[in-house]
Amino acid sequence: MIRVLNKKESTFILSNNYIGYLGYIFNDAPHIAPITYFYDPERNIVIGYSDHGHKIKALRINHNVCLEVACIDAIDHWESAQIKGVYKELFGNEAKSYLHDFSLGIKRLISEKEFRKLSFISEFSSDVSQDETPVIFKIEVEEITGRMRRKQD
Repeated sequence: MIRVLNKKESTFILSNNYIGYLGYIFNDAPHIAPITYFYDPERNIVIGYSDHGHKIKALRINHNVCLEVACIDAIDHWESAQIKGVYKELFGNEAKSYLHDFSLGIKRLISEKEFRKLSFISEFSSDVSQDETPVIFKIEVEEITGRMRRKQD
């Protein structure tokens, strides 16, 4: 049976994962890219960072995005959450502060889920070149939805 998740259930999925699929538009065509993210439920934002590439070029033009997170155990046992929101690039001290929150959040989740202790971002994300400063961004969440499927007995 497939059912719609309420906001609390969808928020739980977003808050307890850190890999998602970012959807965006570039040249009138949809694109999807996997990203490491941190969802902050208190501020209702997603924090991320990226190298200067296709995704950032596209997001600077069209700020509307979606992020999908799925937990799939089997064809009849899965749950997913999706957000729709607006991309905002961050700069200076604000960017450093958000990157710090991102790093602490991801390290906590990995420690809880994978029982690994990490010290540096490079241990869980390779999305930044050594030659450039990464682009730090947040997604201001406008809508959260979710669905799940469980086998009926």
